[in-house]
Amino acid sequence: MTEIRFYHLLSQTLEQALPALLSKAYENGHKILVKLPEDKISFFDDTLWSYKPDSFLPHGSHGDKYPEYTPILLVSNDDNLNNADLLILTHNLDSEKIGDYELCCEIFDGRNDTDVQKARHKWKLYKEEGHSVTYWQQTPQGGWEKRA
Repeated sequence: MTEIRFYHLLSQTLEQALPALLSKAYENGHKILVKLPEDKISFFDDTLWSYKPDSFLPHGSHGDKYPEYTPILLVSNDDNLNNADLLILTHNLDSEKIGDYELCCEIFDGRNDTDVQKARHKWKLYKEEGHSVTYWQQTPQGGWEKRA
């Protein structure tokens, strides 16, 4: 079964928190698929290029040449074109292919009641399906603390 981590944003926005999470996962050797709404891909592509002037996160988006060689791929569908072992879901998006990944990270905004309710529903569903589920809450400094 897949290990699923819920990341509860409290002190930062997704565009502030996602680059740090991606950087850590990339440093740990993961190939990553980030599922975003189609209209957000260009924004996050730009964000990953510019979030930290002295660093680089090798990434691309669907439609780019050679996605199979791209360590971090931004997509709006479930096509795992870079053979990722880590799936990151944002904006309450779902995936029919959770079981294809070693790890899945659900990132949700704790300041949005709809996001919180959706995350609770998914938590219950994933547990019923037998996945290993953990919950990480963002600290005021932007770090993460395991809560469950």
